[in-house]
Amino acid sequence: MFNLFRRNKKTPNTPEASEKSEELLPAEAMAEVIETPQAPEPAPQVAAAADPTPATPEVPQKVTSEPEPVKISLFTRLKNSLWKTRQGFTESISALLLGRKEIDRDFLDELEMILLTADVGLDATDKIIGNLTQQLSRKELKDPEALIHSLKNQLKQLLEPVQSPLKIEPPTDGPFVILMVGVNGVGKTTTIGKLAKKFQNEGKSVMLAAGDTFRAAAVEQLQTWGERNKVPVIAQKTGADSAAVIFDAIQSAKAKKIDVLIADTAGRLHTQSNLMEELRKVKRVIQKVDASAPHEVMLVLDAGTGQNAINQAKQFHEAMHLTGLTLTKLDGTAKGGVIFALAQQLGIPVRFIGVGEAIDDLRPFNANDFAEALFDQSA
Repeated sequence: MFNLFRRNKKTPNTPEASEKSEELLPAEAMAEVIETPQAPEPAPQVAAAADPTPATPEVPQKVTSEPEPVKISLFTRLKNSLWKTRQGFTESISALLLGRKEIDRDFLDELEMILLTADVGLDATDKIIGNLTQQLSRKELKDPEALIHSLKNQLKQLLEPVQSPLKIEPPTDGPFVILMVGVNGVGKTTTIGKLAKKFQNEGKSVMLAAGDTFRAAAVEQLQTWGERNKVPVIAQKTGADSAAVIFDAIQSAKAKKIDVLIADTAGRLHTQSNLMEELRKVKRVIQKVDASAPHEVMLVLDAGTGQNAINQAKQFHEAMHLTGLTLTKLDGTAKGGVIFALAQQLGIPVRFIGVGEAIDDLRPFNANDFAEALFDQSA
């Protein structure tokens, strides 16, 4: 009786029409449904008898760890980055020396042409050839090996006076201000980002000032570097007064007790004279906040521009009294010899050289390492 009541009860999931259709089925059909025998359940399978042969014990496989990546020394990376300059310079000299048993005046004439082609510059080349000529007359250059030894030493002596690492000594009442200058395309903004990371690794707090307000992409690039290095960036809209941006940045850095402020500047205005006047204005405004600032005026040069880098350095030095140079993109040019021309003609300290894209490929300049890497022929 209880089951019958449940059959006739309406539920949301069982429509009434369905129940009525079941009641109207013919008797034969109902009987057929009732009498249809159920398929017998399959008999449970009996587990197969165990194989009497004993299983061979598994031999644990020896886990081989992946080989650690080979660490390349700083010197090797420098040597590899200078391969184009070395190919056009020292390898040309080696080819010239091939088969020679003694050094003569004709050889020095050909060597002079190689040095000039490698952008060593006229002044530096004259000095080197003059010294070699004196040694030749004194019969000190007896063989090619003696010449290579003398040439390498002379190149080192050219570079040693400009080897001067940048020393960060923040004043007691404000940040150490680095004013970065240079034309567009030399890697100035990238150099700023790499310097920021370097100073952070040394435990210094850093702030960036987006003073290149002439070029819209420059502000965005600097902000990207700021986000990557987690350092604050003081910026305004494109077209804002560059001096005002850097002024605000110094005030902010003072308030936050920042150790180092790196200020970007414009690399192009309508004329070169306008660019230089803009930079002079920036320097005057900075000195209103801190009479001793900027503490470093660093010019960034692309080594690939060769002798044009000399002209840039002269113009910027005349306008801003440069205190340091950074030579970038040495890994992509055969004109790395321009560093000797810069050293001979201007004598401005070379703070850093760029030898690749990685953060740590911006490295402090070392005269001995540079000359050794230039002459190193090992694999």
